[in-house]
Amino acid sequence: MAEIKKVLFLCTGNSCRSQMAEAWVNKLRANEWMAFSAGIETHGMNPSAISVMGESGVDMSQHYSKTVDEFQNQRFDLVVTVCDHAAEHCPASLPSAVMKHIPFDDPPALAKLAANAEESLNGYRRVRDQIRTFVESSSFSS
Repeated sequence: MAEIKKVLFLCTGNSCRSQMAEAWVNKLRANEWMAFSAGIETHGMNPSAISVMGESGVDMSQHYSKTVDEFQNQRFDLVVTVCDHAAEHCPASLPSAVMKHIPFDDPPALAKLAANAEESLNGYRRVRDQIRTFVESSSFSS
């Protein structure tokens, strides 16, 4: 049996994209990977992110927003930044075998452009599905 690898997803506030990625990996690839998420700062959990993940059968109700400082002494096989701000401010001291930058649109920013609540949630759903596709793809771990 292969050893479980560890991945850390980073974004600005650890409220949405990185949390979704953590949840998808732990749901879909738990036999290969153990996922964690953090932010450069904490913004609290985004209720719309929790809601749209729940629509897909993924419970994030127990997730909480964390900073990257909580992981400074842990080693990861992979660190993935999911926004440009995190990529630019990721601590160089974070030990990782591999670093990747896979930017996803910011659902709260998309929501601000929406005409109504349903359109707002559609932005979250689109990013949720893009993150799932990435997690399921071979480019996630290669």
